[in-house]
Amino acid sequence: MPGPTGPMRLHWFLPTSGDSRSLVGAGQGVPQDVRNGLRDTATHGFRDPSIDYLADVARTAEKLGFEGVLTPTGTFCEDAWLTTAALLRETTTLKFLVAFRPGVINPVLAAQMAAAYQRISGGRLMLNIVTGGEPVEQARFGDDAPKDVRYARTDEFLSVLRGAWHEAPFDFSGEHYSATGAMVSGGVDPAPDIYFGGSSGPAGPVAARHADVYLTWGEPPELVAEKIAWMRELAAAEGRTLRFGLRIHTLSRDTSEAAWQHAQWLLDGLDPATIAKAQEALSKSESTGQQRMLSLRGGRSSYADAHDLEVAPNLWSGVGLVRGGAGTALVGSHEEVADRLEEYHRIGIDEFILSGYPHVEEAYWFGEGVMPVLRRRGLFGRTAAAPVAVSA
Repeated sequence: MPGPTGPMRLHWFLPTSGDSRSLVGAGQGVPQDVRNGLRDTATHGFRDPSIDYLADVARTAEKLGFEGVLTPTGTFCEDAWLTTAALLRETTTLKFLVAFRPGVINPVLAAQMAAAYQRISGGRLMLNIVTGGEPVEQARFGDDAPKDVRYARTDEFLSVLRGAWHEAPFDFSGEHYSATGAMVSGGVDPAPDIYFGGSSGPAGPVAARHADVYLTWGEPPELVAEKIAWMRELAAAEGRTLRFGLRIHTLSRDTSEAAWQHAQWLLDGLDPATIAKAQEALSKSESTGQQRMLSLRGGRSSYADAHDLEVAPNLWSGVGLVRGGAGTALVGSHEEVADRLEEYHRIGIDEFILSGYPHVEEAYWFGEGVMPVLRRRGLFGRTAAAPVAVSA
């Protein structure tokens, strides 16, 4: 199996649905009353996603050396385009990975927005394409298209988007989109990298044709390796190569014991009724990736000990009890978390999109604890060594 293509690239997360010291029940598929119930838990101090607080998170990420921040999309959070554009003047080098749903915006308009963003920011935009897998969320936008149609639509969307950037005047006639002489005034320089995730059969070919970075959530390494092999084969058939990214939370401390004690504290702060309601909602998701997250716990939702939720060494599935989307965290000492990141890196993960509750404090735990370990090992930063080939 080929190894990574270069040193690690590390990104953080912008909590545009709010932040807390507890496991914030926000994300795709989580019902509003679950999120509000956790929001009202005053003992954990909910932090509104004000532009001032989000600027604190962004400046912290930039100061610590993260390359960019993922900004989610959905009616559970602030709009990613507007929020990150407002943060450009609060930062100088930080990139913004803007998530959006292609089904609710015209591809030529998206190409124009991206080009303008690149000029305004000096090339600090990355795009995260979210096809969508939650029927309730899709319905809010008047979108009742079935899953296979959504991916076919995304395929056409990305063809038009790239055509407007690189082949203007671009003509296109498809089942879902058409364009005559599509163009972007002034062009786009550089073209933003496109990040794309999807675990279902229809998702793979679309990612293989269009993505620069294929994203997956934090599953055990052997499952991630299988997905990487699947996508490499599909990309090769298209005459392309991909980079690979992992979206996962982190909880690192000076000792393993301290990290697991905090994981236990997070678990103890969850109400069983809240967990049950969140799990019921998430079980209805059409997202294959979401169902893979749920399957890590084998259907169980009641635990007394944090270690019961450890589904692989240092891989904790407790976040997914109340949160949709990425539901796992790396828990352990700084050295242990670095070990796990290195393991993922050696099977082919190039980029890591990390997060933790709350996002300012956990960024410091990672930036001052794990990053130095990765630098010493030559895996991250300007001194990172060339990748080592990994045999099958």
